[in-house]
Amino acid sequence: MDKQTAEKRITVEVAYALPDEQFLKEVQAPEGASVMDVVLQSGVLELHPEIDLDKNGVGIFSKPVKLDAEVREHDRVEIYRPLIADPKEARRKKAAAQKKSK
Repeated sequence: MDKQTAEKRITVEVAYALPDEQFLKEVQAPEGASVMDVVLQSGVLELHPEIDLDKNGVGIFSKPVKLDAEVREHDRVEIYRPLIADPKEARRKKAAAQKKSK
């Protein structure tokens, strides 16, 4: 196989963080691979069966993307955990509690 017919490969990181553990793996993927492709290739779904890609958001460098988004050289694909509480509601409750205590 000569260099012209060889498939170009890119390096991408896949990250998933828990409160007490972090998964971070570098994968080699073909140019044009999707977020889903590199997530599957990383093995994170086998190690963390709690991940449901229908519910967990994904992003590249903190910017939300869809699973079919194309990754580029040196991207970091991040898998986000679902929120436990709505941030706006949590702020409202905290403000109400502070107001009550004054």
